[in-house]
Amino acid sequence: MTKEKPDSHDSNPESILLQTTEFNISSENTGTRIDQFLTSQQTEVSRSQLKKWIEQEYITVNELPVSPSYKLRLEDRVLIHTPEVAHSPLQPEDIALNILYEDSEIVVVNKPAGMVVHPAVGHSSGTLVNALLHRCKDLTGIGGVERPGIVHRLDKDTSGVIVVAKNELALNHLAAQFKDRTIKKTYLALAKGRFKEYEGYINTTIGRHKRNRKKMVADEAGGRPSETSWQVIHQYDRFAYVRLFPRTGRTHQIRVHLSSINHPILGDDLYGGKALTHTEKFLRCALHARRLELKHPTTGKQMRFEAPLAPDIQDFLNRHNQGTPLPNSRE
Repeated sequence: MTKEKPDSHDSNPESILLQTTEFNISSENTGTRIDQFLTSQQTEVSRSQLKKWIEQEYITVNELPVSPSYKLRLEDRVLIHTPEVAHSPLQPEDIALNILYEDSEIVVVNKPAGMVVHPAVGHSSGTLVNALLHRCKDLTGIGGVERPGIVHRLDKDTSGVIVVAKNELALNHLAAQFKDRTIKKTYLALAKGRFKEYEGYINTTIGRHKRNRKKMVADEAGGRPSETSWQVIHQYDRFAYVRLFPRTGRTHQIRVHLSSINHPILGDDLYGGKALTHTEKFLRCALHARRLELKHPTTGKQMRFEAPLAPDIQDFLNRHNQGTPLPNSRE
């Protein structure tokens, strides 16, 4: 895959082309529909949006237009000319938020599963940033135009606590804490299988998967160091309720780490956490950001924020209440 110089596109005067991305098709992907293939290679753009780009000829094969159902052939050259509306301002949206804490410097939110943190290609509205722009009138431009106030992220399907800066001073202070790894993060997850130990430590590199650009992979050559400690709270018959302490903050880190020890998160289809049985399935990645501990950016006071366990995870646990408590059972 290669990236070329930005270009322009006369058929859509409201858009600019940020970059051209190229895929050269190997035997492994021959016979696959082009829209399915491109969906599997990244996380930012939905399949429906890719179909639109194919129909608008932003995506070509061997420099020729194709249909979304086109089946790839060996050595096909797929080009994606990524369009984005030029200088499109972020729009405030009146979306209800579960606020855990707020003052003049920061706002701490219990993000629901299914909400994207900031607008991106394929997700231009309905995000946490859109909601915060409506609530915090002075947020615009803090830390950049595209991600105002954002100092860390949660995946779309991850629920739980996230902190947002309300001014540049707070943003810089929080960013430094994340960089220095002084912020303590605690997550809760439902992981497949029976654990042989009730606690452990994972220390690997994490890098982009060579073939599936949508995935990350542990122990990847050239990957970035990553560390996660874990404890089993309850062991059930076919899954465990687990507490996790990530020291670093790599993309998909907890999901990759649990999968690497053969205990993928329930509902995480990307990393092997599919249904327990044919009739029992968790409908999203069962990962929850439970706790965040940090120093207030102006007072220096140590603060601790907690998000109650998401209802869908709590309901799942309630249906399996015969689990075995382990030494870490106090949540």
